Amino acid sequence: MSEDQKLPEEQPEDSVDLDQAEETSPDLESTEAEGQTEADSEEKDSVDRELEIFQDLQRLQADFVNYRNRVERDRGAERQAAISEALRAFLPVMDDLTRAEIHGDITEGTPMAAVAQKLKAAGEKFGLTVFGAKGDAFDPEIHDALVQNPNPEVKAAEVADVIEPGYKIQDRLLRPAKVAVFLPAE
Repeated sequence: MSEDQKLPEEQPEDSVDLDQAEETSPDLESTEAEGQTEADSEEKDSVDRELEIFQDLQRLQADFVNYRNRVERDRGAERQAAISEALRAFLPVMDDLTRAEIHGDITEGTPMAAVAQKLKAAGEKFGLTVFGAKGDAFDPEIHDALVQNPNPEVKAAEVADVIEPGYKIQDRLLRPAKVAVFLPAE
């Protein structure tokens, strides 16, 4: 071939005709946009799932804290109930010791006086208190009236005599006091 008869220049294979490139661009852009939208959607789903897991963990933690507090409160109540029942078993002994002291059967310095003092100290250690004294105002919630006598000198019902004292542990009533009551005369 002569130089006069030159063939049109061939384009290398990896080059792209500009007219062709313009025609394929919209397809590329839409594919990229769809890919971007899918990536954004997946990222949003991932963030939503993480938020949901985080909120679940917060609820579980709150449930655990509430459970722990409830167990501690119940443990204290069960301990108090056990102490109350144990001390309730000793109330007849305490009554007998009180009667013996009143009648003079237990004198200071004797071994029985030491035992009585130790029993009372053990009860006080757990919050055992004795109530019901002559002259107190009568309260039917903490006193059992075994005897009622009219008395013109009283304005309201009052304890005339204590037959058996009552016992409490803190605010919990173990046994009401058994008393004789003076009632106002009509």
